[in-house]
Amino acid sequence: MRSLPSIIHLDMDAFFAAVEQAAKPSLRGKPVIVGGLGGRGVVSTASYEARKFGVHSAMPMAQARRLCPNAAFLSGRFEAYRQVSETVMGLLRELSPLVQPLSLDEAFVDLEAGPYGPVLAETDHDTGERLVLALAEDLRADIQRLTGLTGSVGAAGSKLMAKIASEQAKPDGLVLIEPGQERAVLGPMPVRALPGIGPATEQVLRRAGLNTVADLAEAGETELVQLLGRAHGAGIHQMAIGLDERPVVADQDAKSVSVEDTYEVDLADRERVLREVEALAARCVRRLRAAGRSGRTVVLKVRRFDFSTLTRSETLGGPTDDESVITATARRLAEQVDITGGVRLLGVGVAQLADYTQEDLFAQALREEAAEHAEAAEEVETAEEEPEAVTVRRWMPGQDVQHAEFGPGWVQGSGVGRVTVRFETPWSGPGRVRTFAVDDPALEPTRPLPLRQDEDPDPDTDGGADDGR
Repeated sequence: MRSLPSIIHLDMDAFFAAVEQAAKPSLRGKPVIVGGLGGRGVVSTASYEARKFGVHSAMPMAQARRLCPNAAFLSGRFEAYRQVSETVMGLLRELSPLVQPLSLDEAFVDLEAGPYGPVLAETDHDTGERLVLALAEDLRADIQRLTGLTGSVGAAGSKLMAKIASEQAKPDGLVLIEPGQERAVLGPMPVRALPGIGPATEQVLRRAGLNTVADLAEAGETELVQLLGRAHGAGIHQMAIGLDERPVVADQDAKSVSVEDTYEVDLADRERVLREVEALAARCVRRLRAAGRSGRTVVLKVRRFDFSTLTRSETLGGPTDDESVITATARRLAEQVDITGGVRLLGVGVAQLADYTQEDLFAQALREEAAEHAEAAEEVETAEEEPEAVTVRRWMPGQDVQHAEFGPGWVQGSGVGRVTVRFETPWSGPGRVRTFAVDDPALEPTRPLPLRQDEDPDPDTDGGADDGR
């Protein structure tokens, strides 16, 4: 364990929603919810204004609409999020070559490996802490200056405590946890505060009367090993007493994204297994999108009642993050597995990862909307003759567009053959709203604008700011 809090953890505040608010002046200070807008969509990120109404990540979108009906509900714009993420990660790499991104908006940094490492090694403790705090404050200020967004930073002597510190700092704050104070900070926290403790493990611990991290520390390693197994129990005990020797790993490039659950009672019902696989696939897709990735191979993991483990996989024609495709593939794999005797663990993963593409996002959105309007489409068909194929452009809420007359803007909504667009840019005031036919030739999809005008790749584009005044 380090004597100086030289590991920092940055977590951007409500990242996806914050990018949307920064890009759309009319949404600043208002509740914004980003996620899947289809019938089975879930919330990816909610702005802090929306969280006041009880909306949170992974909540069904239908529930979010009931809790906060006046929010702006937007589909994701992952190209925009990745652009901002690259700016933020670039600032982190100026502090150290050891930057470990966890997702587009979250990363660990080892300051001892960077240009300030020699100073931290030679200086006294108090001066070293002041330097860490100054570097963290400068980082937050630089992020604000370059993106207009806020981030929360935690500093500590380990990755575990740095992440806990950043959670305490939210939103838009900085918290330093002194080395040596780990147990005092961790003790009152619920067991779920420790990484590696999910719902199933939490239930096992609760039945044993272990509800807080202090309870875990007092229980001792032997009892936790008996409850959770050797590797898991020993690891949880180490963290419960504040020990975490995990290094910061530079630019860790995951080869796969996966989730899994262990069940208290073995699953023997085929339909229950399939429902669990569907839920796991949905969680896997959320994690995949949070990392800004798509994948080509879907992997199913099954641990049977006798602890034998098998995997099944299927490679698709191309990388995707489409929930319906990944779920259907995982379900198809599960249908081929013999569950006689019961299943104690299920997992769904995606491998052969590729960078996320905007086209993947719109393809999924189009499929969701097409499914919801399938019945209406059937009414258009005629029995007398095969109708001519008609390509109908669909527009997703939040999508970036460009109009030949009015300039850049974003889609507020569409339906019954019309699309409503608000014409504004990140550096204009709130813009005017206009409505067009969905097939208006003057309206085209476009790439996201930068959040700062001095980064505009096209200096001849005035952003349509006059229309917003």
